[in-house]
Amino acid sequence: TPGDARGHEALVTVRDLHVTFPRRPRDIHAVAGLNMTIRPGEAVGIVGESGSGKSVTVRSLLGLAGRGAIVEADTMEVFGRDAMALPERRWRSIRGGRIGLVLQDALVSLDPMRTVGREVDEALRLHTTATRRDRARRVVELLAEVGMPNPEYCARRHPHELSGGLRQRALIASAIAGEPDLIVADEPTTALDVTVQAQILDLLASRQRAGTALLLVSHDLAVVAAICERVLVMKGGAVVEAGPTRDILTAPATSYTRTLLAAVPSAATRGHALSSLERRPLPQRTVDRDRVVLRADAVSRDFTAPGEPTCHAVREVSAEVRAGETLGIVGESGSGKSTLARILAGLLEPSAGRVLLNGRPWAPLPDRARRDRRRLVQVIAQDPLSSFDPRYSARQVLAEPLRGLGLDHAEVGRRVDRIASLVALTDVPLDASPRRYSGGERQRLAIGRALIGEPAVLVADEPVSALDVSVQAQILDLLAILRAKTGTSVVFISHDLGVVHHLADRVIVMKDGWAVETGPADQVFDRPRHPYTRELLAAVPKLPLAVACP
Repeated sequence: TPGDARGHEALVTVRDLHVTFPRRPRDIHAVAGLNMTIRPGEAVGIVGESGSGKSVTVRSLLGLAGRGAIVEADTMEVFGRDAMALPERRWRSIRGGRIGLVLQDALVSLDPMRTVGREVDEALRLHTTATRRDRARRVVELLAEVGMPNPEYCARRHPHELSGGLRQRALIASAIAGEPDLIVADEPTTALDVTVQAQILDLLASRQRAGTALLLVSHDLAVVAAICERVLVMKGGAVVEAGPTRDILTAPATSYTRTLLAAVPSAATRGHALSSLERRPLPQRTVDRDRVVLRADAVSRDFTAPGEPTCHAVREVSAEVRAGETLGIVGESGSGKSTLARILAGLLEPSAGRVLLNGRPWAPLPDRARRDRRRLVQVIAQDPLSSFDPRYSARQVLAEPLRGLGLDHAEVGRRVDRIASLVALTDVPLDASPRRYSGGERQRLAIGRALIGEPAVLVADEPVSALDVSVQAQILDLLAILRAKTGTSVVFISHDLGVVHHLADRVIVMKDGWAVETGPADQVFDRPRHPYTRELLAAVPKLPLAVACP
């Protein structure tokens, strides 16, 4: 039929798209004058900072711009039809059938009352003619395709029973189940480690070679470089630069794109600020190699569940964190890095082995015996908002760790103001709810709360994985500056090897609960000894050379 997506005509055509949200005192112009065309088999990327209009753009193409949104365009066609005139019942057949949607937050997107197998089965039931028996087989095949280990077992699990990476894989399996003509992926690999990310990118690339188009939103410029032929760079709702991906990433025409590229962490950026084009040196602090602040001696942790085999999450891992040092812990989802971090933080008791804090027992230990030293080890979570009391203002969040120290109200206020200044929160209202803060401001608040008790060690578990590249750069610069100013040691857990190489002094590489390689960051990343470390490094997507070494 005319305009059918399976021909050579465009699947999506957008001309002069504007999306406005009425607000007081003034409206929010989220998308301003965007033009875009997507053809069969083409991969198009959209990059930009948080709030640049990326997600609003892709949601508008699906009729999901949001409550109260005013969507206007000279042309907005999807599969040859006027998208602004489609009834909701027609959209329901398009979403999942002809367009597969992959969102970033899988825990919110997946139904908590259903197993992930039923979630994928629903897409097959609604958008294919497969029988129940064929659907059951296809669910397992799809979960295996997206890199799900033991897919039969995982299909029977609810979302909360899986790690963030496994949940994201389940969401991607559900999106591709209906064999869509277009996959819209909004930050689909943010929660994934590099090897699974490589599998997902290979899977998306194979779908593209088979004729499926891809619209990819990502703050990871290397991911966009790996798969997209064209890219749109957005800022403040407008496209500031567009063209072939390699041209944009190797010879950007705008200072904004150059700033985004300069913010990408790597070995070349070690010791230098990411949030400026000038590559200014960051303040340094000498690591006291003779003073071990936190030490783990052959710690292990097992988990058991009725009817399930014992999970050996951490196996005989030994580690040292020296005064003023940043220790990076890397590995795939399920490698045990977050479990090790919780053991080091005193939030989880080891099944075997011990942890010492400043030479004194730290774990295993009854909570009451740890209470007077609890402030010495503080945690920075990946999702700061969920770690805050929703009833508290930002000022109360910062003041909370000072309870029980016998400080008067005036002294608490002085300390809160001092730490807010240290983490650059002086321009935001501290008496407001953190819900009004941006993602970067919330993470600064979380760092401030962790620092206000003057800890010896910060345990940061994926603290920048959900942030766009420019906000991530600001937070990484802040952590480096704070370490130099305070001498606080940092245990930094991340699946982003570029971030760890940029920030860490030493690195532990974990696999299946074991520490398979340990050493100085440059040694581990430049001269890896273990095959698994080499496998991880080989899976990291690379920026084109011209910008990888600015």
